Amino acid sequence: MNLRTFFVMAAVTLFAGCATYAGLNFDQLFGEAEVVERRVDAQTHEGVFFLDEVKPIIDKRCVVCHACYDAPCQLKMSSVEGIDRGASKELVYQGTRLTAAKPSRLFEDAQSTQEWRTMGFHPVLNERMQTPTANLEAGLVAKMLMQKEAHPLPNETQLTGFDFSVDRDQVCPTIEEYQQYQNDYPTWGMPYGMPNLTKHEYSTLINWLQDGAIMNTPLPLTQAQQRLVDEYEVLLNKSSRKVQLAARYIYEHLFLSHLYFSDLNEPEPRFFTLVRSKTPPGEPVERIATRRPYDDPNVERVYYRLIPEQGTIVDKTHMPFALNKERMLNWKTWFIDADYTVAQLPGYEPEVAANPMTAFIDLPVKARFKFMLDNAQNTINAFIKGPVCRGQLALNVINDRFWVFFLDPDKSDIPEVNEFYRSQADNLKLPAELESNTLPITSWVSYSRQQARYLKAKSEFVNEWFKDGKHLTTDVIWTGNGTNPNAALTVFRHFDSASVVQGLVGTPPKTAWVLDYALIERIHYLLVAGFDVYGNFGHQLMTRMFMDFLRLEGESNFVALLPRDVRHQEQSSWYQDQSPQLSDFLQRNVAPFDQPTQVAYQTDNPKAELYDILRTQLAPVLSNRYDIEQTGFSIANEQRLRSINHIKGEGLLYVPQISMVMIRSKQGDDQLFTLLHDNAHTNISSLFDEESNRDPKNDSLTLVRGVIGSYPAAYLSLEESDIPQFVTLLSNIESEEDYVKLLDRFAVRRSSDEFWPFSDRVHRWYQQNQPIEFGLLDYNRFENR
Repeated sequence: MNLRTFFVMAAVTLFAGCATYAGLNFDQLFGEAEVVERRVDAQTHEGVFFLDEVKPIIDKRCVVCHACYDAPCQLKMSSVEGIDRGASKELVYQGTRLTAAKPSRLFEDAQSTQEWRTMGFHPVLNERMQTPTANLEAGLVAKMLMQKEAHPLPNETQLTGFDFSVDRDQVCPTIEEYQQYQNDYPTWGMPYGMPNLTKHEYSTLINWLQDGAIMNTPLPLTQAQQRLVDEYEVLLNKSSRKVQLAARYIYEHLFLSHLYFSDLNEPEPRFFTLVRSKTPPGEPVERIATRRPYDDPNVERVYYRLIPEQGTIVDKTHMPFALNKERMLNWKTWFIDADYTVAQLPGYEPEVAANPMTAFIDLPVKARFKFMLDNAQNTINAFIKGPVCRGQLALNVINDRFWVFFLDPDKSDIPEVNEFYRSQADNLKLPAELESNTLPITSWVSYSRQQARYLKAKSEFVNEWFKDGKHLTTDVIWTGNGTNPNAALTVFRHFDSASVVQGLVGTPPKTAWVLDYALIERIHYLLVAGFDVYGNFGHQLMTRMFMDFLRLEGESNFVALLPRDVRHQEQSSWYQDQSPQLSDFLQRNVAPFDQPTQVAYQTDNPKAELYDILRTQLAPVLSNRYDIEQTGFSIANEQRLRSINHIKGEGLLYVPQISMVMIRSKQGDDQLFTLLHDNAHTNISSLFDEESNRDPKNDSLTLVRGVIGSYPAAYLSLEESDIPQFVTLLSNIESEEDYVKLLDRFAVRRSSDEFWPFSDRVHRWYQQNQPIEFGLLDYNRFENR
């Protein structure tokens, strides 16, 4: 330890132990608070120190809990702007609010730290006199770090005195309230409920804070990056009505994505966000901030601009989307060079803008469908990762694991089909047009009738279409043209979060969806473009209720490929103990499709046959990246690991939603796996009492190679020689004690001194093996068992 660090640590200890000091008035001691400019050029000594020494510690030890809407106290430490903004006592996730809350999206709803102060955010860094003493004693982050150092994590396997529940009451003290916080919760220093930082990490952060917490200004783009930004901005901002309409469509589907230039082959890609701006290319971006991407921008002309993503990439919001020559050529082919006219651009009135079937009626349906399927994983991911970081009410509308297929956009590009969609614009309206304050019951009745009208019209149209010798076979399913791995997807639900991956992962699931254009488009505008995380309870409830309709529609499309006499029976089996209303709905809207399938079934298990047919048909594009093969383990050990996918039963109730398992081979190489708990349900049409619809005897596990999921609840560390014992213990779990026995043998608990080194090991593997998808994992769900 150098002399300077020794004196800093001594001063910290002195002040931390002085009971009377905390009672003094901060204004008298250090002057009144005033926003401080902390950013310097990245090339300066302070900028280099922050980027090379400080930021990696903040990322690995702080951002893993403090990112996205579910960051405790809205303290997002993933960017300079987020650290400077500070914290708030207001909750983003407040499902019972009667009126919509004011949005507080970083980079959007305020443009300066001072604006955030007027919106109620309080600083976590010292904003008074900038002296070493004041920076430590009047800075909340410094005090929390010092508190943790003075009160290390208790020497316990299972920690006591902490609340790790997702919906725990948040305690968000200001610096003026800090002493009471420390008195009430002495062990709640930062990192909360995790092991202490190393001495080096601690002294690095304390030195940085003492010197004023200087951070860097945004990093400049390379010449190659700037050239491509200019190229895309020119493409999206031409003046013709066709381009303006197409650019609006592209923006409303990609506004949450992290865009990167795949042609540059950068070792660490730079990610960008597509935004609406008041200013054209060549001028500084003046971002237009509205609740939804289609709200009125209140400017005569909107420009679409690419801005660098400023925050550290975290898995729970990361949706990478490649921009390259092939994609640009596709956009030109589908939207710009295609033969259609736009007589008038659509307005931004909610009844128009919230309904893509109205707003984009002039864009060719085939172009829209191909755009959404071209990176279907990203399209579906937006449903899952988009406006929310967590939401059990939003996600209890889907099963825990299911497969997704799509109609072929070329085979469905028929004038009659396009005209049908055009004729149904009114019946395809979405609840988002009601904006963020909704009365759910009256709205529900109206939209249920509207959906019934649409499904009736769709049944009549499809019955007529497949009459007269037109064959309904699996040829209607998109195969990705033999090259696109987005043609088949697997969706995993992890209670209040979810994941989407390419391929047909795991054993054949209970249910599957087939999405046509109208369905995938409506889901996007319901769950992504039209969803407001700050909306009132009614808005969020209506979104959930309407998604019931759309899920049933996707499932109905799938069962239409089954023999006529088993369709209704199969879909009804997915809804045991269904309400009379749901029974009537299924009878009315599934049974009416009465044309026979031309798929030649040979057994009395047509669903299993259909899965096999589709798997064979899609074989050229199915990804095997999650399969347990070529791991470097013995064949016997690979077989043992694969056998985990056949474990079922009530004993799995004790296994968390996501566990990550690091196994070191006999050769010394690490392999990372994700163990996913698939929760079975008798019925997912019930809104609030999900527990009563659980079917634990049919719970199962899916073990995959690599990372799936953003919120690990457990870390397990094995040697290859441990695999037989691990599989045996996992197979024989019948009680909490059995599960804890497995943890005692293999877990790296949050209380362990090895937790942070193991966390670094997991992230290192993830970044090396899945570099484009890589983002920091989140520990807000990490268990304490």
